Amino acid sequence: MPMPAPDFSWHFTPGNTFTEESGTAGTLSVVGGAELWLHTGRVIACDPFVALGAGEAEPFTAEVAPGRYRVEAAVATLVREGESDEDGPHLRVAAARLVIRDAPAVTWELALQAGQQLSELDEDEFFGYGVDAGTGCFYDAGSDGSFPDCEGDEGPLWDAFDTVPPSPGPHTVTDPATGHNLIAFTSGWGDGVYPTWIGRDGAGAITCFVTDFFVVPIEALVP
Repeated sequence: MPMPAPDFSWHFTPGNTFTEESGTAGTLSVVGGAELWLHTGRVIACDPFVALGAGEAEPFTAEVAPGRYRVEAAVATLVREGESDEDGPHLRVAAARLVIRDAPAVTWELALQAGQQLSELDEDEFFGYGVDAGTGCFYDAGSDGSFPDCEGDEGPLWDAFDTVPPSPGPHTVTDPATGHNLIAFTSGWGDGVYPTWIGRDGAGAITCFVTDFFVVPIEALVP
């Protein structure tokens, strides 16, 4: 069967801690301040430096009502065993969440694109998006052509991450002509393939979309 979803409420509980096998200790915090305009209600999650404007990113089949929704990142502050204060700490986005409604998720399912079937997945497999530039994002499918200045080796998307000190996000990039925006963030340890999950409440309504960047060890999530 496909990879099971962890309980992402753990990731988004400030102060939760974990320790990796290497001895690296992590403490979670939640960083917000971003609002995504879903003007069609069709959600895309992808590496914006790779897929934005290239026609490669497809929206998820699950849609929500158009509106403006909060995006927040579960950021792990990592302190590696034996490092001095000058060497760290390191900040990594453990998961990014697009909040549709402030209600607990009681079930989780993989976010699917058209043509994807759970029956295609073997044990512990998942569908996800590829990251080749160390970043992920959420944006509305109707905004795909709204960021031509971000398609290249410079522009507002690069500028958003060029902060002192460096910040993992979330960062907002807005097209001044349309008001369309995207919310971007660094992707955990960097490049890879990462799944996005849909949380639903007891009535089956979507509460959130969460991309997991595999920073939190699975052992930390087992009671």
